[in-house]
Amino acid sequence: MKVAITGATGFVGSRLVERLHESGDRVLVLTRNPERAKRVFPSSTFPNVEIVAYTPTESGEWQKSLSGCDGVVNLAGEPLAEGRWTPERKQAIMDSRKIGTQRIVEAISQANPKPTVLVSTSAIGYYGTSETATFDESSATGEGFLAEVCQAWEAQAQKAKDLGVRLVILRVGIVLGMGGAIAKMIPPFKLFAGGPIGSGRQWFSWIHREDLVNLILASLRRSDIEGVYNATAPNPVRMSDFSHTMGQVLKRPSWLPVPGFALEVLLGDAAVVVLEGQEVVPKRTLQFGFEYQYPNLKSALENILFS
Repeated sequence: MKVAITGATGFVGSRLVERLHESGDRVLVLTRNPERAKRVFPSSTFPNVEIVAYTPTESGEWQKSLSGCDGVVNLAGEPLAEGRWTPERKQAIMDSRKIGTQRIVEAISQANPKPTVLVSTSAIGYYGTSETATFDESSATGEGFLAEVCQAWEAQAQKAKDLGVRLVILRVGIVLGMGGAIAKMIPPFKLFAGGPIGSGRQWFSWIHREDLVNLILASLRRSDIEGVYNATAPNPVRMSDFSHTMGQVLKRPSWLPVPGFALEVLLGDAAVVVLEGQEVVPKRTLQFGFEYQYPNLKSALENILFS
């Protein structure tokens, strides 16, 4: 296949490019920073990778590069939990997903020949937050800023269906791997200061990075996969259980809680990403027969921390 990817230099995208390259597929990397992309994917190591500069929220010459691609994977978006949600930052978070996806669909509409599949990420923030409800792919949208972002994001992706393109939307949970969220959690545990964040009762719906990449690859290659799927492991946990398991794996105590107000001082509204959660189960993902390498948190953390 020839696959175009936005967000290719990120935590998930970089591993996806590696896996596609290992399979002999060709990859078109759409990036705001071509020089960085060349460092991440040097031509000597990644001869099948082509790098194209683009501005995610603007139409341009880059859109012509999608002609002849078999599939498109849309991973781009401003980080959610890095800094306070000022009005300007919230607008950037929304635009990077809503307008960024709009421009990708626009490019698909102009392509000749067109890609046959668009795999577009969304997030479990679609469902809002709850300590008591359980959400699957049929659940209604929730309330709050993240739910609004996800609705707008997915609405733009849905327009690809009008072009005759198979559409897969993956509502992604917290992605675990060496880097990302885990990298920020390890230091306190190693200093014997680890513990649950906030009340500890909030749900933590997660997925191992390798399982997410496998799910994206299956979405690209299997024509029977279409529609919305939750990209979460089948066994979500509460934050207190996550912290306990992290302590077990690292052989460190996990009793020292991080008070919610401390995060709110640092992050403001953005603290909701960590302090509130939702129990999300991958009902449709399991129904099509997806096999998780890491369905349970302990095995996932052991692989990440010691492999």
